[in-house]
Amino acid sequence: MKLGIVGLPNVGKSTLFNAITQAGAESANYPFCTIEPNVGTVAVPDSRLDRLAEMYDPDKVTPAVIEFVDIAGLVKGASKGEGLGNKFLSNIREVDAIVHVVRAFEDSNIVHVEGSVDPLRDIETINLELILSDLEIIARRIDRLKKQLKGGDKKYQVEIDFLEGLCSKLEDGISARALDYTDDEKEFLKEVSLLSLKPVIYAANVAEDDYAKVDDENPYVAKIREFAAAEKSEVMVISARIEEEIAELDKDEKQMFLEELGTEESGLDKLIRASYKLLGLISYLTAGKPEVRAWTITKGTKAPQAAGKIHTDFERGFIRAEVVAYNDLMENGSMAAAKEKGLVRSEGKEYVVEDGDIILFRFNV
Repeated sequence: MKLGIVGLPNVGKSTLFNAITQAGAESANYPFCTIEPNVGTVAVPDSRLDRLAEMYDPDKVTPAVIEFVDIAGLVKGASKGEGLGNKFLSNIREVDAIVHVVRAFEDSNIVHVEGSVDPLRDIETINLELILSDLEIIARRIDRLKKQLKGGDKKYQVEIDFLEGLCSKLEDGISARALDYTDDEKEFLKEVSLLSLKPVIYAANVAEDDYAKVDDENPYVAKIREFAAAEKSEVMVISARIEEEIAELDKDEKQMFLEELGTEESGLDKLIRASYKLLGLISYLTAGKPEVRAWTITKGTKAPQAAGKIHTDFERGFIRAEVVAYNDLMENGSMAAAKEKGLVRSEGKEYVVEDGDIILFRFNV
């Protein structure tokens, strides 16, 4: 999974990226200090792997990973190339979801590119640039379809009508992700790579003193939540400065620090959880002496396709999957004990993998 971190200049975007990836990207109080997108890979925290490692004493433990891309600050006119906009928009095009960092704090020492703090204005500034880019893409698609329509094939008219209707919504400032689509319309959308269709997590970046406060104590956060709900996006509250402090602590110190803040999760943990929910992802596990590992799949994936995540031969030669639920294995203490109680199941090609399944695939190529 690849997440692109975007935001206007000086909203705390690169500070957050540095903290969660510890990649050391440059962070400065001026626009465009991030020109090339910085990339950092982060392990997905999963306590189940730790428990399985205690049980199997494997040679290695491999968590699932998320790739974060720190994309330079967008400004008005990005869709027309302002502020190296075309390059930034192409970087957004390559990610699975967008983490949109929105400034929700006042600080006279940190210049805001618009001169004042207004989360909804900032959100709309970036969303508009994505929409303008989408309108250009759709216009080109409609032109191609109309040329094909001249050949006498009327099947293209349905797609043209849909795209023209979509354009009118976009022109009203509505992002493509906020709309509902039929199955046929979803097929049409596969032909156009729309930026405003990408799922979004709005990361409300608050001051350190506001981190533990409830939402209604920060009017900026309340406004962001209201906007996100209308377009079916996720929201999480973070403090980039606190994440910086957490990044420098070891595991025990981190837990104590979080408890002092009155929370159980770091911003990174929240972000990963929100990302999995937004993209409909789950993890299944494999366990043995050579390796204990988490594999990320889309919810609803059947056993052969899940096996294909490990190797294409596993999917091609799939015979069956031997499955035990993580909780059942933990409660019984060993795979042998779980088998004795009939908790290890033999599943076929139609089995839909569940989050936390521990699976041994049988295959023959």
